[in-house]
Amino acid sequence: MSWGDLARVAVAVERWAFPGECLLCRTPTDAARDPLICDLCRSRWRRLPEPQCPRCGQPDEAGLPCRLCADWTPPIPQVRSAVWLDDSARRAVHALKYHGWTRAVEAMAAVMLPLAPLASSNAVLIPVPLGRARRRARGYNQSEVLAEEIGRLRGMVVDATRVRRTRQTVTQTRLTPEERRANLAGAFQADGATGLHCVLVDDVFTTGATLLAVADALWDAGASAVSAVTFGRALRPLDGVDAGDTHRDLNLPWRET
Repeated sequence: MSWGDLARVAVAVERWAFPGECLLCRTPTDAARDPLICDLCRSRWRRLPEPQCPRCGQPDEAGLPCRLCADWTPPIPQVRSAVWLDDSARRAVHALKYHGWTRAVEAMAAVMLPLAPLASSNAVLIPVPLGRARRRARGYNQSEVLAEEIGRLRGMVVDATRVRRTRQTVTQTRLTPEERRANLAGAFQADGATGLHCVLVDDVFTTGATLLAVADALWDAGASAVSAVTFGRALRPLDGVDAGDTHRDLNLPWRET
């Protein structure tokens, strides 16, 4: 038996003797699959219902004109989110974003795969970039990790170098939609996007201000199409409070080992 075979046997025995537990609910998980987030917690994630705004994807059962994207300039033809950012989904985002549990993207990306913008086989996934200071402090860009997992599952190209932040912006947690757009104006620059079909990838959609700013840079760089996908969507995207960025103590283990 080779060393590699011995190592695999040792891992299998360890998982049998010491089964893993779900990051969110702390219940034991399937040792054979070793998921970081259990099936029960995934089942609690609430998919966005139809009908949705054709442009921004905000559900609207009343069929009224969408107020969220009425003044989007330039427009993003299609933005879609996988689940509402309520308690369980928010805990997954915070585990990825603030606590170093990068393997949470396995569950998050899987629930995003049916989103319409990901159906195009020739699209390039563009993760929303972080500023240098935040990336250095965090050690990674959560949107890039998420895009890489989607790319692996879909067989799509990921380009994390096409767009960059040109300046650091203040946190958007308590800003109104108008203040968010002003905060992000001119904060991104894209290069060499002529004719490129781009799908932006981010963890959370709140007002769309960040996606619009990145899309603006890509349009200026010659992109032929820009759409976007996110894992979560804030429950009240017009109240000026970013449910995805509010850093609370969620009683999560600090880092993945």
